[in-house]
Amino acid sequence: MIENSGAQITAENRQKKPDWLRVRLPTGEGYAAVRSLVTTHKLHTICESGNCPNMGECWGAGTATFMILGNTCTRSCGFCAVATGRPAAIDWDEPQRVAEAIFLMKVKHAVITSVDRDELKDGGSIVWFNTIKAVKALNPGTTLETLIPDFKGNKENIHRIIDAAPEVVSHNIETVERLTRQVRIQAKYWQSMEVLRTLKSGGMRTKSGIMLGLGETQDEVVQTMRDLVESGVDVVTIGQYLQPTKKHLPVQRFVHPDEFNLYTKIGYELGFDYVESGPLVRSSYHSEKHVIAGIGKDEWIKKVL
Repeated sequence: MIENSGAQITAENRQKKPDWLRVRLPTGEGYAAVRSLVTTHKLHTICESGNCPNMGECWGAGTATFMILGNTCTRSCGFCAVATGRPAAIDWDEPQRVAEAIFLMKVKHAVITSVDRDELKDGGSIVWFNTIKAVKALNPGTTLETLIPDFKGNKENIHRIIDAAPEVVSHNIETVERLTRQVRIQAKYWQSMEVLRTLKSGGMRTKSGIMLGLGETQDEVVQTMRDLVESGVDVVTIGQYLQPTKKHLPVQRFVHPDEFNLYTKIGYELGFDYVESGPLVRSSYHSEKHVIAGIGKDEWIKKVL
């Protein structure tokens, strides 16, 4: 394996990201069109709320990851830029507005995520169900990925997602078991694994994501990947954690692209159907490819040959 270099990033290094983390500023007609739709329909996107480095690329291509159930989360994860606090009342018209925006964007693949709504008995799962159904009704030719919260492990709420039948259901493990309490705070590592197992047993194509650079070791990353495979996960995304504000967890290490390539190789050896691993990879990056079973390893083999 590649040896970790620099267990602790200094303040000076934090101010200057490596060359491989540079991204273009959002520009172009496609970007402007998506921003206009998001504003007009009063929608939230994780692209903006999460300070995603790929927003310019994705919006320029006419795609966005919609965030339902408001833009205020009941949890206070150490890595996340989404605001924490008391959420507004449920907006029952939101599912139809999301469906209409996807229709107007004419996208072939859409991604939807949400904040955590722990104050609700259903965890927001009814709005989730209504949104998936509304999107499918208005956009029958559009495939859909849903990036869901853990619903505190509540099986009834998880099964609402299964019953709505999106093409892919994602739930991110985010980090290794040792760092979960520090990084995700209110979440539990094995509870998330059980959520993924429940989704898989319900017939879903499943997906999860891991961030690197928070102090994990390579052995811990590989063990997390093993745990995900054993939980029935089909697709895994692995990317570099970037500190959104000074109040959030600091970056402990900028992971070199070669190490991400190594995790791609290991992931396919472990049995994942698709591995998306790289410094700028985020959960919904290239997600349109994750719907189709069997193409991930073939694409990777062509790249390395």
